[in-house]
Amino acid sequence: MVNLNWLRTFCCVVETRNFTRASERLFMTQSGVSQHIRKLEDAVNMTLIDRSDNQITLTPAGERMFHEAQPILAAMERLSDSVAAESEYAGTVRIMSPGSAGLVLHDRLLSLQQQHSGLIINLRFAPNSDIEHAITGRDTDIGLMTRLPEDPRCAFRQISQEALLLVTPVNAKVDDINSLNALGFIDHPDGAHHANLLLSSNFTDYHQHSQLTRSGYCNQISLILEPVSRGLGYTILPENAVYAFQWQDKIEVQPLTYPVSEPLYLVWRQHQYHARAVANVMEKIENWLRL
Repeated sequence: MVNLNWLRTFCCVVETRNFTRASERLFMTQSGVSQHIRKLEDAVNMTLIDRSDNQITLTPAGERMFHEAQPILAAMERLSDSVAAESEYAGTVRIMSPGSAGLVLHDRLLSLQQQHSGLIINLRFAPNSDIEHAITGRDTDIGLMTRLPEDPRCAFRQISQEALLLVTPVNAKVDDINSLNALGFIDHPDGAHHANLLLSSNFTDYHQHSQLTRSGYCNQISLILEPVSRGLGYTILPENAVYAFQWQDKIEVQPLTYPVSEPLYLVWRQHQYHARAVANVMEKIENWLRL
């Protein structure tokens, strides 16, 4: 196989017509230049330079090698320039997030995009299982999850945590699971996960999600508290989602004996190359949400 460094040295010798000048241009010793030429000739099993006199004279094989090498070296130079010129503020960055973290990020990501016209942000809200599936399927670049990913192809690190809140209509009395079932659970994509975390820590009569009487379901993070505010049930949500709701006077956060928080993990696919724009946004997300 032809080594590009040997090829580059060979072309420099041909262009300068002198081993000494080639060594100076390449910041190599003259013996190092000669060694590269010999290795290239050995690799192609052909003599490329006629050494019968003191001049640089190419053999027919050497002429062909020099001619064929020019577009190859030029393409490598363009490739190097292209990679070096890749911008951290240009290109599409795909992000998937649970609703609460997404609400925190949305405004900041929009502001970042306003500052850099070449940057395109694709933000989708989704439950944990969908996010993990998208990461492993290369359908998103950056994932945020509130549980550990199970697929070994996912890399992750915890960057934050957020309190879970039990939210009811105003003046609701909550003593046990029966009183919650009298209200009815407004379920959502992460409802079972949140209920298992919070209710198991605070209600001795809670055993599993199937115990809960459901009075509604909503998969839009900004709308989950709407039925609660109308007295149609209670729900469990991360605090950022709760305090982003516009009708705070129509809902009530119930005090808990044992406060519960859920972790937030930054997730990406193992061994996947990230464009500079993706790596840059990933770093910003971690700074915005860091513990």
